[in-house]
Amino acid sequence: MSEKLRLLAEKYLSHSYSPYSGAQVAAAVELDSSGGGGEIFGGCNIENASYGGTVCAERVAIWKALSEHPGAKLKRVLVLTDSPTPWPPCGFCRQVIAEFATPTTEILLANKSGVQSTHAFGDLLPLAFGAADLKG
Repeated sequence: MSEKLRLLAEKYLSHSYSPYSGAQVAAAVELDSSGGGGEIFGGCNIENASYGGTVCAERVAIWKALSEHPGAKLKRVLVLTDSPTPWPPCGFCRQVIAEFATPTTEILLANKSGVQSTHAFGDLLPLAFGAADLKG
């Protein structure tokens, strides 16, 4: 796992606003070298009393990255939790990741205790819905 990704995610874990679930989640994303110069962006989950207004850490980090580098692709996405076992991205986040990833984009799952695993995005969402599906 990239040490830079982990350090940034650890920083954002402490920024989590999670008064309703109590679950702290952070993410760090690394852009590919062609569109984003390999830059890294972080984010945390931000909950809302109206649960639909809650935003996951992965989406916060991705939106920050893509707002700075339109058209960039994701090279790696790290999801860091304070739970005993690492959490994968939720379905909503997987769909957002699909918009900016390739099947080989690395998805790294970790917790504060160091438990970690690495997955190819294509394994997490093998039949991702994308722009090509909208072209008839």
